[in-house]
Amino acid sequence: MSELDAQIPTTFDPFAEANAEDSGAGSSKEYVHIRIQQRNGRKSLTTVQGLKKEFSYNKILKDLKKEFCCNGTVVQDPEQGQVIQLQGDQRKNVSTFLVQAGIVKKEHIKIHGF
Repeated sequence: MSELDAQIPTTFDPFAEANAEDSGAGSSKEYVHIRIQQRNGRKSLTTVQGLKKEFSYNKILKDLKKEFCCNGTVVQDPEQGQVIQLQGDQRKNVSTFLVQAGIVKKEHIKIHGF
């Protein structure tokens, strides 16, 4: 029976490292996630979450709206906290804006989407 146990390969979990990072203390909180959500047709929303709570979300939103000529809002999400929503695909614009304004470092931004 011990020979049979020795021949069974151990299972490899490709997501073990990702799960370990998520369970770490504040490791996922450091990142600012910029996502795109498809609405109907060609319409889409860009969401920004993970900004530090010390920043004024409304002032950042006001500057983003003025800079990119789009509309947006700040939404209170029960799981994610405050989330900034902008009209259109503004992922690259928002990431460069946050880096140039000194709000977030470039290595702390994760851009999601197609």
